[in-house]
Amino acid sequence: MASPDGASGVGGSPEETELSITLTLRMLMHGKEIGSIIGKKGETVKRIREQSSARITISEGSCPERITTITGSTDAVFRAVSMIAFKLEEDLGAGADGVSASRAPVTLRLVIPASQCGSLIGKAGAKIREIRESTGAQVQVAGDLLPNSTERAVTVSGVPDTIIQCVRQICAVILESPPKGATIPYHPGLSLGTILLSANQVRG
Repeated sequence: MASPDGASGVGGSPEETELSITLTLRMLMHGKEIGSIIGKKGETVKRIREQSSARITISEGSCPERITTITGSTDAVFRAVSMIAFKLEEDLGAGADGVSASRAPVTLRLVIPASQCGSLIGKAGAKIREIRESTGAQVQVAGDLLPNSTERAVTVSGVPDTIIQCVRQICAVILESPPKGATIPYHPGLSLGTILLSANQVRG
């Protein structure tokens, strides 16, 4: 039987424990958004990595959609999401003349295992309603699974400040209810349509 002292290394207060959790957040992004996040010669993504101390990887591929994966302590992940949201607002929210008349909403598409979406929606939609009301962000959970995966897209839109609050709340729910069963991650560009299309091109 281990002595009670032996357990002290597990992390004392709940705050400490929370900081030591490693969080992985996957986001679905389109070409323009990816360009904005990577920046010239990869400078922007390098800066976000350095300042947030999160690991950020962007899936390879020539398809219009890519997966951006952010991994790190919850704090590091939130810092990275915050920087990404502000960067997208800066690049994509501005009008043609570079001046944004009103703050255009930024949209982030999170990719979350379907088995966790139930907790996020809550009984009769109570949880998602509470997140919408408390953050002021728009949150939509896709009804269908992403192609060839067990994940769903959760779309969050609003100004960066509301998005960050919203992502924090979504992550809190995800951390409380781990995914059930095996997760088949979504890979953009692997949908059947693309495969059939390339097969036809080869034949032609």
